[in-house]
Amino acid sequence: MKTAGAVRADQTARAGHEERGAYADWDELVAAALLGTERRGGGSPEALLDEAAVQTLRRRAGLRPARPRDLPEAAPRDPRPEPPEAARRRLAQLLAGRAGAGGGSSGRRGAAPDLTELLPQWMAAAVRHGYRAPVALVPALLDAAKARTDLRPHALALTGSRGLWLARLNPEWRFALRGTAGGTLERPDPEDREGVERLWQEGLFAERVAVLGAVRAHDPAAAVRLLRTTWGTERAEDRLMFLDSLRVGLSDRDEPFLEAALGDRSRNVRATAAELLSALTGSALAGRMAERALACVGPDGIDPPAECDAGMLRDGVVKRPPAGRGERAWWLGQLVEAAPLSCWRERFGGLGPAEIVARPVGDGWAEELHAAWCRAAVRQRDARWSKALLGSASAPPAAGPGTASLAERAKLLSVLPDGERAEWVAEFIRAHGLSEAFQLLGVCVVPWAGALGRAVVDALDAARRAGGYPWSFSGVMGLAERCLDPADASRLEALTRATGDLAEPAEPAAGAAAYWEEAFQRLASTLHLRATMLAELAPPA
Repeated sequence: MKTAGAVRADQTARAGHEERGAYADWDELVAAALLGTERRGGGSPEALLDEAAVQTLRRRAGLRPARPRDLPEAAPRDPRPEPPEAARRRLAQLLAGRAGAGGGSSGRRGAAPDLTELLPQWMAAAVRHGYRAPVALVPALLDAAKARTDLRPHALALTGSRGLWLARLNPEWRFALRGTAGGTLERPDPEDREGVERLWQEGLFAERVAVLGAVRAHDPAAAVRLLRTTWGTERAEDRLMFLDSLRVGLSDRDEPFLEAALGDRSRNVRATAAELLSALTGSALAGRMAERALACVGPDGIDPPAECDAGMLRDGVVKRPPAGRGERAWWLGQLVEAAPLSCWRERFGGLGPAEIVARPVGDGWAEELHAAWCRAAVRQRDARWSKALLGSASAPPAAGPGTASLAERAKLLSVLPDGERAEWVAEFIRAHGLSEAFQLLGVCVVPWAGALGRAVVDALDAARRAGGYPWSFSGVMGLAERCLDPADASRLEALTRATGDLAEPAEPAAGAAAYWEEAFQRLASTLHLRATMLAELAPPA
């Protein structure tokens, strides 16, 4: 005979079973969970969970085993060496984003180096040394490249054929396959004419752009021949992208194709063809533009064109100006920027670029004329004209001979040789400080060594002594961490110690010295870490 307790237990079990039986299938269970057991079925929440567990077990037990798939082919062999062991450990640390061992010791936020910003430099140096990615870190590198597009070129170079092999197995890394040939692992060699032709005829747009760029870098004339085979059947937006790829390796041999493109049915294609032809200062279009520009500009004044005729339209001149611009000024600027800069010497009686730019221009045309010359100097990569239009870096920007625009000045600087560019920006910083130097620093060759590095550090020190806060220069500070020469770390450490010697400034800058100490500490630690990182990547003796 059962005891009273055992009877009550059986009754409870039967009641629970009856409640669990109230849900006929999985859909009813889900509906009850969403709407509540009181509205669906009337059972208790505990019974609902019990029934869900039972049905989950049944569903899993009822699954038929899947048929095994064939194993993938082995990944292609990559003959390049892996980096040294210390460099491999460093890459793992950078990918994990952990604080470095040599980081700041103050414990304040922002004192330690930002390892995620050092990752691109590690990858670029590893590519220069000819390394491949460590096998165990290939997935992490692909994950990092998926999240940051700026990492992709170097990540794909490091992971190589193994990275492409993995990308075919994981849809999350599909970006790595863009630009590779159809269903194969690697883009055809530019010398493989049959493979290139097949991809050009059958590939996706991104794949065709990539193979055209590879062929252009290897043999510029072959890229033009490839373009001719399908040019008449391409969409206008595709023709524009393909034409843009001719900027690499542009030469006089491209003129016939570009001259024919001036008659394209797309206005954007015509404009791009005209721009490329004007960069070829010996082209027929450049000669036509010079004739028109010389008729408008001379020692005696400016006489802009009265109309935009059919010839100007065919040569890429846009007829309708943007809002706020007059028609004649708009046409004049386009003619001058497309004319070879060499044509102005004879027009101005043998004067050089600096003398021509310094001449007064009447009737308020100076800004329009100088802006057009700036665009021409950048397009034609003319260092003498660029230097003349930049003028003295120490002069107030508004008083410069060419342009006060920092964006245009940065473009002009990009034309100068590396050393002259760094010297000009260093002089600008010494005269005007860092507040307007961000765009100019962005075009300087890394690392900022010599006079430029000293100018940046001295300007940061001057800002500290003035009592401002370092986050007012956050953009420059971020650049400095990536671009300063590691040799400047000792000077920054001296500045860190010097912050304690400053008298506490008055409000609202009270306490700024402590923040500067932290900023300099972080900057010095980052430079030390960069130096160590690059030394670890150096091949063994």
